[in-house]
Amino acid sequence: MNSTDAENNVCVRERICQNEEKFLFPYAQKSAETKGRARAEKHCDFRTDFQRDRDRIIYSKSFKRLKNKTQVFFAPEGDHYITRLTHTLDVSQIARSIARTLSLNEDLAEAIALGHDLGHTPFGHVGERVLAGLAENGFHHNEQSLRVVDKLEKEGRGLNLTFEVRDGILNHKSSGKPATLEGVAVSLADRIAYINHDIEDAIRAGILEEKDLPRKAVKILGNQTKTRINTAITDIYQNSYGKAVVAMSEEVMAATNTLRSFMFERVYEYANKTIQERSERMLTQMFCYFLKNIDKLPVPYLRHLEKDGKERVVCDYLSGMTDRYAISVFESIFIPTTFSVGGIRQ
Repeated sequence: MNSTDAENNVCVRERICQNEEKFLFPYAQKSAETKGRARAEKHCDFRTDFQRDRDRIIYSKSFKRLKNKTQVFFAPEGDHYITRLTHTLDVSQIARSIARTLSLNEDLAEAIALGHDLGHTPFGHVGERVLAGLAENGFHHNEQSLRVVDKLEKEGRGLNLTFEVRDGILNHKSSGKPATLEGVAVSLADRIAYINHDIEDAIRAGILEEKDLPRKAVKILGNQTKTRINTAITDIYQNSYGKAVVAMSEEVMAATNTLRSFMFERVYEYANKTIQERSERMLTQMFCYFLKNIDKLPVPYLRHLEKDGKERVVCDYLSGMTDRYAISVFESIFIPTTFSVGGIRQ
């Protein structure tokens, strides 16, 4: 590579940053203005810091495991039900659409969206409630997601993400207060995604029909998934463009909340009950087992034992499990194996 080629390569990231200054909304988070990482690193020649964060998340082990974690329905018999991974991709797509329409930083929104559920438990929100009840200091998947990217990934080194991505991950729940407009976009995208695609799953499972949905909410949002998502994004654009906010109108937010409440009453509680007893039993027994046999945890988790204590590292291990791995570990601990003599099962 000659000197001219090298200069052109170095200019790639700088050109992206210059374009952000030209074309992004004044209140958008510019890549060049990031508050940086906990551990300083040399800049990449081709990618901004937010683009690097996105790539680090995609290649992380925690991200790969999302494909085998429950979103709503545990181990459904069908190939088209939403998993924690497909939900994450849905959130990413919607967040990027919101960011694009408002001239916000799409790369930042995408990175936050891809990382927002890395700390989610097996068995969906049932698993989260179980660990929250078992751990003395509680358990929240958004806080665990931040812990994953800060401490658990890369054999305890963490991903060393930027402040803005870490902040968005921590504050993606509706009760959070993200420091960037891109973080707010992800929080709204998360709600839009899970409500609408969970409706599709519930209809696919025979729990609901479209006609069961609250009429007033449907009248405002639409009677199809794609229509409701488009209505939400359009409303956010019309209500936020040119302003230092990302928000729905009162009417659309009220309709969205009505639909959300309906889903909790008719779908989420039903789906949770189908796995509540068994998942609670499994996670509780494994939690107690590993507290008493802490040395049985994988070595990477034990590295945090002295600083964070037994309960936290046990929660780290259990929350990182996929559904099927949790079942496998439970069986290996508590289910007797078949004894055989001379190859003949007894």
